[in-house]
Amino acid sequence: MEKKVMLPLTEEKVIGLKAGDTVLLSGVLYTGRDAAHKRLCELIEAGKELPIEVKNQVIYYVGPTPAKPGNAFGSGGPTTSYRMDPYAPKLLDLGLRGMIGKGLRSKEVIESMVKNKAVYFGAIGGAAALIGKSVVKSEVVCYEDLGAEAVRRIEVKDFPVVVVIDSEGNNLYEQGQAAYLNSIEK
Repeated sequence: MEKKVMLPLTEEKVIGLKAGDTVLLSGVLYTGRDAAHKRLCELIEAGKELPIEVKNQVIYYVGPTPAKPGNAFGSGGPTTSYRMDPYAPKLLDLGLRGMIGKGLRSKEVIESMVKNKAVYFGAIGGAAALIGKSVVKSEVVCYEDLGAEAVRRIEVKDFPVVVVIDSEGNNLYEQGQAAYLNSIEK
């Protein structure tokens, strides 16, 4: 069963999401990859205000292709998440509630997710064009010089994701592997 979640992503909503849940997100989220994350964390370290509010927000790790005429967004497949791992805990400490990407996360990120009640969603890379169609509005909010990697504020409707790591640290990658190994042992 799919869960429909309206953004922003509050702690209460995060706690209700469990590893393996299929979710359709609707509302506002932000995009950003490693270059943008590095700049955001440099601002945090300097004690300066961020150009976006991260509390109760979700960041999608993506650098979309240019939008075709009439579309708000181009194809938008997820970026490999470990590239953001050096920066994620600082943003989680500021109240970031969700991250969307693909691949494994570090122990430090998972510990920070548990501490800060956050969730990691997986998006399907092969469905980049379909994901792009879930975006109804997109605007660059900062770091325009980064091109496709600029931070965008996007509005999504029924954006398809799966909870990979929940706020308790349950990890679908580990659970799936364990279930498979159990099935072949029997």
